[in-house]
Amino acid sequence: MEFPKFTKWVILMYKKYLNTNVCEALTNRLIFIFEEFENIFVSFSGGKDSGLLLNLVLDFQKKYYPNHKIGVFHQDFEAQYSFTTQYVEETLERIKNDAEVYWVCLPMATRTALSNYEMFWYPWDDKKQDLWIRPLPEHEYVISLENNPMTTYRYKMHQEDLAKQFARWYKKKHGDGSTICLLGNRADESLQRYNGFLNKKYGYKNECWITQQFKNVWCASPLYDWTISDVWHCIYTNRYSYNKLYDLFYQAGLKPSQMRVASPFNDYAKDSLNLYRVIEPSTWLKLLGRVQGVNFGNIYGKTKALGYRNITLPEGHTWESYTKFLLATLPARIRNNYIKKFQTSIHFWHTTGGGLEEETIQELIDHGYNIKRNGISNYTVLKESRVIFLDKIPDHTDDIKSTKDIPSWKRMCYCILKNDHLCRFMGFGLTRDQQRNIQEIKKKYKVVIKDDF
Repeated sequence: MEFPKFTKWVILMYKKYLNTNVCEALTNRLIFIFEEFENIFVSFSGGKDSGLLLNLVLDFQKKYYPNHKIGVFHQDFEAQYSFTTQYVEETLERIKNDAEVYWVCLPMATRTALSNYEMFWYPWDDKKQDLWIRPLPEHEYVISLENNPMTTYRYKMHQEDLAKQFARWYKKKHGDGSTICLLGNRADESLQRYNGFLNKKYGYKNECWITQQFKNVWCASPLYDWTISDVWHCIYTNRYSYNKLYDLFYQAGLKPSQMRVASPFNDYAKDSLNLYRVIEPSTWLKLLGRVQGVNFGNIYGKTKALGYRNITLPEGHTWESYTKFLLATLPARIRNNYIKKFQTSIHFWHTTGGGLEEETIQELIDHGYNIKRNGISNYTVLKESRVIFLDKIPDHTDDIKSTKDIPSWKRMCYCILKNDHLCRFMGFGLTRDQQRNIQEIKKKYKVVIKDDF
């Protein structure tokens, strides 16, 4: 097949051949997976990484394990480019006789970062069928509310839970044998993913790229050490099909590292909402009526209005008073979510403390911050000293060169202005299950967090 300019340009830009070491490592990992696990399925999103992984796994399976049929799981978020839908449909139709295909279009709670009045929106919401971005796909392997064999599904469950519960159902469907889901995640996509591989817990036989989800259910990222150039070179040399949306991204002037196929409403995609308006005007019009704040996010996504650049503090306010003012304007459910996060952070920095570099610690001391060391942090690679604040949390830390990891009311304010419901900007990464466990521990030992509000 003839590849358009974009893919050829990627190869020329990086000016290097595919790293044969990662190919050999992948082959060894796939051998390990097929020997260790009875049930194997690939999570296919329609992006370049999962698309490449699916093709590589199918080629490997046909060549070395022809009797070991694999599954393919596609979680459809309804709102996406038509190019993505077309690529997914063409791919699943092409492989439907070689693999067990599951195209899941079920109502699920999906986070949105476009509004402080909605924490979630619900793809394939049966109560809003007239607002759907596109109709349900019509294939025998499509799973919808009217055709749902998933006994582990709960109505409008969180998107992360749906993916995990699919794995549990897949295991039961295939006799409860050891089950593994293959993901296209790579460490160089973000520092968070890199850290996830580096500090992997509950791994399988000391492999950092495999982690446990449930009893006898695992997740693996066999491409975790591939670079973006490795991915595109492999697609090109093997003449694999790919999502032609990437060609349009290139024509729009995006760098390969900026090209992401994701839900348009989450934290990582809201800055690129304008691309929908440019690339697919018809889809853009439907997005406007589907989720609150879409056009606002498009217009102000990279301005002060959403906390993208330096925010000017209103006259007469401190960051603490401005944060509390913003909280008072929010709906109760959203406000309580932020308050819970902020209280947890304040309690953490007063009792446990976070790991900070020695240079930052000395700078805090030099500027008169009342702090003390509290042992060594196990959550940082360099095992840095934990620091707790003996006085109130600072209003801001603009006088400190590195303010990234230091708590302040300004950081809390940014979370509200950015519609950062998870408070990732403050370093939160706890799952809901972990939060639930913490709440149970608090109840058991009657731990009380001081209310600073």
